Amino acid sequence: MSVRKVIQLFLITLFISSTLSAQSITWSEISSSYNLPYGVKLFLGTRTSPALKAWYFEVDLKKSNIIVKPYLNPIGKEGITSFANRFGVYGAINGGYFDINSNASYSACVNQLGVLARNISSVTRNGTPYYVTRGFFGMKETRELSIDWIYHFGNNKGDIYKYANPTNNLEGTPAPSPSILNGTRYDELIAGIGGGPVLVKGGIPKITYTQEVFWGSGVGLDNRDPRTAVGFTADNKVIMLVADGRQAASEGFSLTELAQVMINLGCVEAMNLDGGGSSQMSVGNQLVNLPVGSTYQRPIPTMLAIVPADSLPTLPPIFYNKIIDTGDPDCSIIGSGWTPSTIAGFYGTTQSIYVAKGEGDKYAEFKLNLPQSTNYEISAWWTAASNRAKDVPFIIHHINGIDTVRVDQSINGSKWNRIGEWTFAGDALDKVIISNAATQGDVIVADAIRILSFDSLMVSTKENFKLVPESSELLENYPNPFNPSTKIKYTIPVGVKSNSITTLKVFNILGNEIITLVNEVKQPGNYKIDFNGSDLPSGVYFAKLSIGELNVVRKLVLIK
Repeated sequence: MSVRKVIQLFLITLFISSTLSAQSITWSEISSSYNLPYGVKLFLGTRTSPALKAWYFEVDLKKSNIIVKPYLNPIGKEGITSFANRFGVYGAINGGYFDINSNASYSACVNQLGVLARNISSVTRNGTPYYVTRGFFGMKETRELSIDWIYHFGNNKGDIYKYANPTNNLEGTPAPSPSILNGTRYDELIAGIGGGPVLVKGGIPKITYTQEVFWGSGVGLDNRDPRTAVGFTADNKVIMLVADGRQAASEGFSLTELAQVMINLGCVEAMNLDGGGSSQMSVGNQLVNLPVGSTYQRPIPTMLAIVPADSLPTLPPIFYNKIIDTGDPDCSIIGSGWTPSTIAGFYGTTQSIYVAKGEGDKYAEFKLNLPQSTNYEISAWWTAASNRAKDVPFIIHHINGIDTVRVDQSINGSKWNRIGEWTFAGDALDKVIISNAATQGDVIVADAIRILSFDSLMVSTKENFKLVPESSELLENYPNPFNPSTKIKYTIPVGVKSNSITTLKVFNILGNEIITLVNEVKQPGNYKIDFNGSDLPSGVYFAKLSIGELNVVRKLVLIK
């Protein structure tokens, strides 16, 4: 064994021994000391030996009023408090890596505006180039989260591919450049932020420090340093953590210890973000930690922020989510002549298929097999082309009969398109048929359908939703924007006086009352009501929920 290997083994053994002998971290909730929205908590962690001070946000994405969103600084770089104040966010942590001598971000930043920055594609060590797939914290419009190794093949969201494992670089042995053929296009991505290395996958440590080529970068593996990390739990809570380091009051974390800390906090997936002097956390424009022992904030180009839900076009919290692809057992293809499409952008791993327009004798039948009777939203995914029919029939079999919705498949390809919302029976009769009975165009295409439910009382709920809520909420209406109707959900909490009147009113932008939807005593529980704006002009409206002295307002957008 070489002297170098012996030294490495000694250092690793020494680190493991010191980690095992370290005291446990004491976490205390300090949310009441800050102005945080419903669904966000802030915790402080301390330890005497080795000295440590760390903080983390717990952001509950099952709450409809909040979301997390990445930002690229429009002026280049600035400290976290002024950066956060610039966008009026609730709270924030620093993002990924960057060139300290310029405004260039080396880590991805993606939101509804598109790909604002890309993960670095290669690094050079000792004169040798290494292609890298690096960590990325991503979110879909359904609020589903994942941490993946990604590579950019262009400047758009559709050019991002994710991989089940990182590029297998070894020190001195570069791996081949990533290939589209070995990855999966990152469909449905709405927002995300890059960094690395990945720390946790499947609830266990998976630190891909070597594969992502962080050796030789100044980002240490086993040394304690200031650190920033992001992860998420199985019940869709985002954990955003910052630890101080390089100071007497707090030595910081090694990446090995940080991975275990994120697991201890419940993360099923987690990754490292930029650390050292860049590790910063704010609540509004108030600095929470002390970067490298002082109030100085290193200017940074990206941040991950906690914001109002309407800052990012995601759906409300979802309690049932099912996708049926054309290659799945629940889909039957009827009639001959169906052909796989060569157009890119199909959903999943099964190509979209097309057939000539006709008399309805050829169709794709999707059997829904739903768990219970309630309201479900149906969306469809297709690959668009100029020869696609502009009036493709989607035939919906639901509890109240059969409806046909015609869609234009020549546009809006490679994304989910809302078809509508229906109440289904939860039996074998529930189905969606894509028929070739079209007239405007040459062919119809079948790819995938998505079934969602926003009903919090679904038996398959991912959230342990309380039948009797503990706090009042005026949940985000859906759809929003809407035309002409939308559903408004609200909750009445335990503890409300038995004679308290609940009112739900809609006002226009001038403050004039439009309609009173609710005006009565309500028992604690969860409620939903329809608001129809057929007789109103397009514009911004406001729903106001009042229970005793409590008043909550939600913005509604009517577009005709």
